[in-house]
Amino acid sequence: MTCFRRSEEGPMEKIPMTAAGYAALAQELKQRQQVERPRIISAISEARAHGDLSENAEYHAAKEQQSLNEGRVADLEDKLSRAEVIDVSKLSGDIVKFGATVTLVDEDTEEEKVWQIVGDSEADAKAGRISISSPVARALIGKKKGASVEVVTPKGARSFEIVAVRWA
Repeated sequence: MTCFRRSEEGPMEKIPMTAAGYAALAQELKQRQQVERPRIISAISEARAHGDLSENAEYHAAKEQQSLNEGRVADLEDKLSRAEVIDVSKLSGDIVKFGATVTLVDEDTEEEKVWQIVGDSEADAKAGRISISSPVARALIGKKKGASVEVVTPKGARSFEIVAVRWA
């Protein structure tokens, strides 16, 4: 008798990302599959040739690298298969949503910040990209140019004015 287990997970959740974010993940996947994987396999073969595997540090290090690389490959394949690529160049309007580049002015310090709201896997604060799930992005979503938003940050509550919403 064959038993089938019913999935309790339901439909797979889509992951929003920009075209640039998708391309970066696809490039990393290609690098890991076509360059890293063969290099690691070669290192394992070379270490195996040195004899006794139980005390072979090079072999164990290469196997650890293989495990980490294959885990990342699986993670990338999963993210890419669930990606919902949003073409930011086709978006417009003055309401903040995914893909928008928002210029904010801190109402206390008058310091200007520019953030693009992107998917979780693309976020890089130093490059001006914040995750859609970040506190700042969540506070901005749905607001218009001219609106004042309060964001609770690790440094405490901050108030910002939205001075521009661009799509680039």
